Amino acid sequence: MELKLNRKIYTKNSTIGELIINGVFFCHSLEDVIRDANRNGNFDGAESKVHSKTAILAGRYEVIINMSTRFKKIMPLLLDTPFFKGIRIHNGNTPEHTEGCILVGSTKSVDFVGGSVDAYTRLMIRLNNAFKTEKIFITVVDMPA
Repeated sequence: MELKLNRKIYTKNSTIGELIINGVFFCHSLEDVIRDANRNGNFDGAESKVHSKTAILAGRYEVIINMSTRFKKIMPLLLDTPFFKGIRIHNGNTPEHTEGCILVGSTKSVDFVGGSVDAYTRLMIRLNNAFKTEKIFITVVDMPA
């Protein structure tokens, strides 16, 4: 299964995007601020990662479904995210809920996604079904502002 996260709206507090599954729009996303200003896949020069307030670097990552010790439930986990550990896709509404993770929602507004529990529930059904028979990947793309 191929997921694509097109990051489209950039504010001083968050990054809003669209999650696409196998080429079809699925839901909106919210992440922390992108701090890789030159978009070269590294934190260099004046760039730096701010713990729990920085979006992962653009790139392609394998996604597995496993138990989260923090959330105490089965959740999607992105593997091999440079400079980050424990990056998950989960429900939540604001930048305060992300800590570097990807939040999903049915609606969006400035620094907010709504209908998050519903979007996450629908996503988990799709991911759980796919995970039984195939690998899952997500490609994170920083679209021009």
